[in-house]
Amino acid sequence: MDKIKGKTWTFDKNIDTDVIIPGRYLRTFNPEDLAKHVLETERPDFTKNVQKGDIIVADENFGCGSSREQAPVAIKTAGVDAIVAKSFGRIFYRNAINIGLPVIISDIEAKDGDIISIDLSEGSLVNETTGESVTFEPFKDFMLDILNDGGVVNHYLKEKG
Repeated sequence: MDKIKGKTWTFDKNIDTDVIIPGRYLRTFNPEDLAKHVLETERPDFTKNVQKGDIIVADENFGCGSSREQAPVAIKTAGVDAIVAKSFGRIFYRNAINIGLPVIISDIEAKDGDIISIDLSEGSLVNETTGESVTFEPFKDFMLDILNDGGVVNHYLKEKG
């Protein structure tokens, strides 16, 4: 999972966890049920059109708000392989890594449908549609291990043997 390439979905700033997965859907912990409603109030076309491997590119403060782990779970289950934003809500960032969803802090410009390539171990991000290239702090080996194992629980179980 060191390298990710996908089509972008763009979002503005301050997309909070209540927008990512509204509270009325939290009666279930089934990831597939949550994914059916992810970001539907912000982008009604998202759940119908998001595909495996897509990438979210957002402005600042993505995932602010409550600490609900269902927010990154719903995004990942919907098919998103990574989220790039200028900044993240601290707890959302941690929850995303914990479930194996890469989150990259960067200010790359993108429009819906652009193709983005990300190299987590090198710390490079390229918008292949526009040619813009930026760098970010590369992911440390232990974080790559967690992401490659599908999250911190899977990583722990793998390490425990």
